This record gives sequence, C-alpha cells and structure tokens, in this order.
Amino acid sequence: MAESFQFELVSPERLLASEAVTAVQAPGTDGYMTVMARHAPLMTTLKAGVVVATLASGTERRFFVRGGFADVSNSGFTLLAERAVPVEELSAADLDAEIRNAEEDVADAKTPEAKTRADMLLSELRDSRAAVGI
Repeated sequence: MAESFQFELVSPERLLASEAVTAVQAPGTDGYMTVMARHAPLMTTLKAGVVVATLASGTERRFFVRGGFADVSNSGFTLLAERAVPVEELSAADLDAEIRNAEEDVADAKTPEAKTRADMLLSELRDSRAAVGI
C-alpha cells in the first residue's frame, strides 16, 4: 500500500480539500505532474486543468483549477488555486462561458503578448473541457 501524505486545495472562496492522499496529479505550467509521498520540495505555477487526488481510502476526488501555485514540502502538498471547483459542481455551461470569454480576449488583444496569453488560456480551457468530459 502506498504511503499517504497531507494534501490541501485552497481557492480564494474556500478550502476544497484537506485530506490524506497517496497521489495527486496536477496541471503544472510545464505539464501535468504527479506528486506522491516523499516527493522532492517544489514550487511551481498551475495552468487550467483537472486535479486528481487519490485518497488514502483508494477513492478519487477531481477538481477543475484555473491558475495558481503548487507547493510540495516536507509537510505535504498545497495547491493555491486562482479558481477551483469540484468537477461534479462544474457545469458545461459555466465552462463554455469561460471559453467564450477567452475567445473574446483573443479577438480583443491589443499586443502580441496579450494575444499569446489569451491564446494559451483558451487552449488550456478547451483542453480542460475535454478532460472533464462534460
């Protein structure tokens, strides 16, 4: 049986998870990463995507996150998300609205840098919609 560690997922609105887990898969800016017990300390940024936490009981919890920070330390794994919601509370209409807003941001971008940022967010949201499966 895999060793467990403490996992916390926090958004500006609320604490979404504070549990013993055996693994957490999270969307780091450089790609998805899996954190398990005794992982090397790490701090990185998050992109939009789905976090999958495997609880010590063996069940899984899934969360949609959009941006933020991930901090792996000796005391556990903390995700500080700009936005986070359990996947079961996420509606297709909400995600589609975010995608439409991102499409508008791409169209309205005034500089190449702003267009690149908007394009990246739009791509992440579309990938997340596919990953969530709604």
